[in-house]
Parts: sequence; C-alpha cells; structure tokens
Amino acid sequence: MSYSAPIKDMLFVINELAGLADVARLPGFAEATPETVASVLDEAGKLCREVWAPLNVVGDGQPAQWHDGRVIATPGFDDAFRQFVEGGWQGLTHPVEYGGQGLPKLVSAPCLEMRKAANLSLATCPSLTDGAIEALLMAGSSEQKQRYLPRLISGEWSGTMNLTEPQAGSDLGLLRTRAERQADGTYRIFGTKIFISWGEHDLSGNIVHLVLARTPDAPEGVKGISLFLVPKFLVNDDGSLGARNDVQCVSIEHKMGLKGSPTAVLQYGDSGGAIGELIGEENRGLEYMFVMMVAARFAVGMQGIAVAERAYQKARAYAKERVQSRPVDGSTPQAVAIVHHPDVRRMLGTMRAMIESSRALAYVAAAHADHAHRHPDGAARAAHHALYEFMVPVIKGWSTEMSVDVASLGVQIHGGMGFIEEMGAAQFYRDARILPIYEGTTAIQGNDLIGRKTVRDGGAVAQRLMGEIGQVVQALKASAAFAENPAFHAMHKQLAAANQSFANAVAFMLGHAKKDPNAAYLGGVPYLKLVGIVLGGWQMARALLASQRLLHEDTAFHGAKIATAHHYATHILPQAAALEAAIVSARGGEGVLAMTEDQF
Repeated sequence: MSYSAPIKDMLFVINELAGLADVARLPGFAEATPETVASVLDEAGKLCREVWAPLNVVGDGQPAQWHDGRVIATPGFDDAFRQFVEGGWQGLTHPVEYGGQGLPKLVSAPCLEMRKAANLSLATCPSLTDGAIEALLMAGSSEQKQRYLPRLISGEWSGTMNLTEPQAGSDLGLLRTRAERQADGTYRIFGTKIFISWGEHDLSGNIVHLVLARTPDAPEGVKGISLFLVPKFLVNDDGSLGARNDVQCVSIEHKMGLKGSPTAVLQYGDSGGAIGELIGEENRGLEYMFVMMVAARFAVGMQGIAVAERAYQKARAYAKERVQSRPVDGSTPQAVAIVHHPDVRRMLGTMRAMIESSRALAYVAAAHADHAHRHPDGAARAAHHALYEFMVPVIKGWSTEMSVDVASLGVQIHGGMGFIEEMGAAQFYRDARILPIYEGTTAIQGNDLIGRKTVRDGGAVAQRLMGEIGQVVQALKASAAFAENPAFHAMHKQLAAANQSFANAVAFMLGHAKKDPNAAYLGGVPYLKLVGIVLGGWQMARALLASQRLLHEDTAFHGAKIATAHHYATHILPQAAALEAAIVSARGGEGVLAMTEDQF
C-alpha cells in the first residue's frame, strides 16, 4: 500500500492543540488562515502520495550509486525533487524577501512529516537545506545572504552540514579540518568529513556545504571552531556558477536502511585547498552550527513520527485483511481478520497512541517556535523560546526511540511475513534505526535535557510544564464527562501520577547532577523517555477534552481519538512510574557504575 497523509488528524492538532488562531495573529502570519493551511496540507499530501511515496521502496532497492566521484540518485528521485522545487515547497517558511513564502513553522511541520513519511531518504535532502538557510539567516553577511539564500530557498541549490570526521564524532573538539586565511579574505579548507547526508548528488545545480574547521591560531577544543561556506561550484559575482571547487566525494556508505539517501565521505583540499568563506566571526562556528543542529534535531524528531505513521498505516491495513484464527471469546466459529484479536488491537492502539502524542507535542513545539520569533513582547518571546528549547531534545530523542518501537510492532503484527523484505514492513524498521543515532544520540539528547534544559535554570521550565499539566488534570475532573466516561477517569488518575513522577525525577536531577553526576547521567535516557511520556500524555489529555467537546460534529473521528487517549492513559502513562524508579534508584558507586571494565 502507498501512503495517505493523516490530514484530518494533523488539522485537529494544528487547530485544537497548537493554537493556529494565536499563531496567525502574530506579525507577518495573517495569511495562515484555517482555509489556507488546509489547502497547503492538501496539496502537500497529494505530492507526497502520488509522487514521493511510490519511490520509497525504489530507493531501498536501488540506492544512490557512486562512480568516479559522482553520485547518481535513485531513479525517479530527480523528477520527484523537481516537482517539489517547482511547487515552492523548499521556501514554505523562509523569508519573503529572499523568495520564500513566510508561513509559520506550525504549517511547515505537518508538510515536513508528510515528506518524511512518504520518502524519508529523499526528504532528508531539503531538510538539510533548511538548516543551511537558518544558519545563513542568523550569521551570514549581507553579501552571502544575497548570493546564496535565494537559490537555496528556491530549491535550485541544496545545502549540507559538515561536522563529523573519522576521529571526531560527537566530540567536535577533536576535529582537525583546517582553514587557512588567504590574502583576498577567503580561506583554503583541508580535511575529511564523513557521514555527510546528500553530500554529493545530481538533484540540484549546486551544493552549499557548511563546514566546521579550525584556523591555524585557533584555541584548542570547541572554542576554536569556525564555520565556513564551501560551495561545490564556485559562484561568480553575477551569480552564475564557476569552476568546480576542491571538494570531492571519495565514497558513499552502504547502510542497513535509509539507502536512498547517499551518505558521503568528502575530501577537502587535495588539489590546493577548497575555497571557502567565513560565516560570521572566527571561533564562533559551533554557536552558529548549533542553529542548524537544533533545526536538524527537530526535523529528525519529525522523521521518527513520520516513519512510525507509515509503519502504522501498513500494519493497520494488513491487520484488517489477514484472516487468522477464531476469536478468543468464541463469538464466531470462523477465523477472522487479526484486527479482531485483543493483542493485535493492543499493538495497533499503542502504535496509534504513540504517534498521535508525539505528533501533538511536535506541533505544539512548532507553535512555540513561531511565538519565540514573532511575538511582539520580548518577555513572551523568551518564555516561548525556553519552552521550545526544552521540548526539542524530547522530540528528537523520544520520538525517534518511539519510531523504532512502533516499526518493530509493525513487523510483529505482520507475523512471519513481516520478516520477509517483500512485504515492506522491515524497511520501516531498518530506516527508523538510524534516527536515535544521528544528529546526537538519545544519550546526548538526555544529557542536554538534564544539563542545559533542567539544571541550568533550576528546573524553572520543567516546573512551568508541570503546572500546565496540573491544570489539564483539574480540567479532566471538572469535565461533565468525568462522571460517565472511563477515559476521563483513567487519564485523570494516570496523568496526575505521571506528573508526580516527572516532579520527582526533576528533583533528583537538581539534587544530583552536580554532586553525583554519574548517577544523574546514568538516568539520562530514562529521564528523557519519562518526560516524553508525560508531555505526550499531557497532549493526549488535551486531545481527549477537545474531542469530547467536538464529539457531536464527527462521532467516528472523535470517538477514535477518545479511545486512543484512553489507551495511552492505561498502557503508556503507567510506564512513567517505572522510569522514575530507575532514575532515582541510581547512586554513584552502585550497580553498573561500580563495575570494572573487565566485568563488562
């Protein structure tokens, strides 16, 4: 089966949970009316369903090919990318002054999800371009913006981010790529970068690499990193393309999944040095690159949601058509479709609940980003920015871990056929497995959530979120449906308990991150998962309240959302208590922390 974007659910989240009406009142966003947004999503869904999705399995079976430094994309990718560019999709949220459409991030998030669900490998290319655009908007010179942004925003050119080196993965302080100043103000770049997604390809006319490197007199460690713009083809003063720059793709990787996305090894400077331009100031490269990294981490979180949605759609269709075994309740002597069996329903319900909760959290975060950029009040901008930054590692870490679990459930629902490649369920599992790794592993996201997002402000943002969750808990009990709907009882009880687990985990981190860091960071991934489950439950509770209010408008749609929220309350929220126990039981010198290396 192909992919059909869940536009109705997306619009429900956008309007009822993320607050499109409030976002549309921000300066510059007046065109983001419900009608316009619905139309944008419909058109995006059509492109993804009809053009991008059919090529997903093609990319898995016919990956990009490398030959003598050139990379040829999967057959069909060129036309699909061309239609994306001609539709103006690359510039959806970028500034009008450089050729973009200037729509909110809240509108681009569902479009991003659709592209990644339809064809994750192909969708990775324009996502990296988005990050390059954001970095140039923040730190690029006027000349760089005028020369590069219109071509990037139109999609005529694409962008990459070059961080990793053979000896420097997550520890960027170890990178060795060097940048030598030239008399004309340019730099000559020398070094090797690995794991560069879409680092070489034939879909766009030029590739703009953003490269981290060191100048000869730079300080050691991350304080001595600068950011450089290094195009594949040099750009003349009139905007035309000039000579090929001294950057070569020496190979691409052979991977377990995401095969249609070429992962390049790039060599800079074998013939005298690749010509690059400094972005911003020397030794501030990591600061600038982090803009790209935050954008990329949000996008990878959306990848997790997207792959999970695709796996769910396939598993749901299979469960409705696969006839196997009689019902355990004896309601009929004949074999029935497996969707009737309780455990299959449990798995489908879990898949659906995890996807809906993570989608809602991501879209709500996107709305906070819009407020952080456009709200007229400075204090309000800062508050929304803090909430967005708190949510990003959760969206990246929790949503990607979720995608692996959901894709695995998809294989399980297919039974033995799920283990057969021709069925297609395995591809989603293989594609999903990279997501908790790249752009910062789940542990790195957990460390970020502890150190920068919880401990640094004394738990202030976390406390604010607990307060908002508490208000929803009260609203559940105050609802007229509380007396008659078991979903409200379950959600009220379990969300309140999970919020208390959140509070206890935050208190543990605040008390131990500095005096016993090994104990605190041992619980980093459990802490991130706990926060993801609780914040997801918060959104599911809000969806429960909204769907109860709207039930008379569409009984089938909102009834299903109420049932999904009930399942989340009873099957997912109770996990918060177990995660809390794992976190707070850690002490320095105990358990695995006390083991010697030889004992592992």
